[in-house]
Amino acid sequence: MAIRERLSGNEAVATAMKQINPDVVAAFPITPSTEVPQYFSQFVADGEVDTEFVAVESEHSAMSACVGASAAGARAMTATSANGLALMWEILYIAASNRLPIVMPVINRALSGPINIHNDHSDSMGARDSGWIQLYSEDNQEAYDNIIQAVKIAENKDVLLPVMVCLDGFIVSHSVENIELLETENVKAFVGQYEPDEYLLNAKYPIAMGPLDLPPHYFEHKRQQAEAMKNAKQVILQVAKEYEKLTGRKYGFFEEYRLEDAEVAIVILNSSAGTAKEVVDQLRENGVKAGLLKLRVFRPFPFEEIAKALSHLKAVAVMDKADSFSTAGGPVFTEVRSALYGVNSGLNIISYIYGLGGRDVTTHDIETVYNNLKKIADSGKVTDIYNYIGVRE
Repeated sequence: MAIRERLSGNEAVATAMKQINPDVVAAFPITPSTEVPQYFSQFVADGEVDTEFVAVESEHSAMSACVGASAAGARAMTATSANGLALMWEILYIAASNRLPIVMPVINRALSGPINIHNDHSDSMGARDSGWIQLYSEDNQEAYDNIIQAVKIAENKDVLLPVMVCLDGFIVSHSVENIELLETENVKAFVGQYEPDEYLLNAKYPIAMGPLDLPPHYFEHKRQQAEAMKNAKQVILQVAKEYEKLTGRKYGFFEEYRLEDAEVAIVILNSSAGTAKEVVDQLRENGVKAGLLKLRVFRPFPFEEIAKALSHLKAVAVMDKADSFSTAGGPVFTEVRSALYGVNSGLNIISYIYGLGGRDVTTHDIETVYNNLKKIADSGKVTDIYNYIGVRE
């Protein structure tokens, strides 16, 4: 039976962690993720979990402790934001290359400098090629659901990769919403016991972990990582089906909102999708065939599925809450554009950078994007591929 509750995004994430009851949580506070380990440490103090909570001196140490715990055979988790994620950078790659199924909520925040504690996606987008699976969450419910699914995805024998579950700082992390929780016993049954085949404390099968990897073997190990990321696509869908049976909530690589008969659409992720859906509904009432694709899975990137979902459109705008400084568009834009290459020669695709450093994105901003798309669809001409919205030019 579902449990009705009112929780902030950080509380929802910490509650999911409590129900999972990992063996080790190592964390260091940083706004706006601080509440996640704070809430969880209280669960530890109250005896609600038997997790070993490790209070470390930095985020680099937090991920290092998770790597050590996971290598030893423990189910390990942490949480961070922005500069904290950047301080973990070296160890993110080590966690992924050692195929350690660590799960980490990332409470998205602008990456300094100038220093800014508000929301954008520069932190997780900067780590997009570190070898971690990345799931994105529109709201508190999706953040909770993604954390539970992430454990099962990460620990699948065909995957064994760490997973980031991303949610927007303050907008989701500190906003209280109605949420449906699972019974704790159902969460435990869903994720199951973590039983790795190989781990450092297995005396019957001694192994080395993280050795020097020279040219004769390094390339092959990277190729194995790439294959694991490919495998993750099918596992993500398989886990989502199992979760739907348990909860009735359906998840996939992305959500198609009024997209089937749309002529123009935007691609967007995290909380801004909710704002965009309101605009889509208003435009539909005015006879505009607008749609939306909300991306949930960014790594592995579902390029074939996205191409199929968008191929019938006349014009698409990809909205990035991070700039790649490539002069070619935002990070999500470049990947979506690549996926659509050769699919539909009549489909024009443009990039919008928005919301950097916590700048509000309004329904008026989103409507402006759709109006531009309508002009492109009608004329077949694109004036500017690389655009900004909501900034003082």
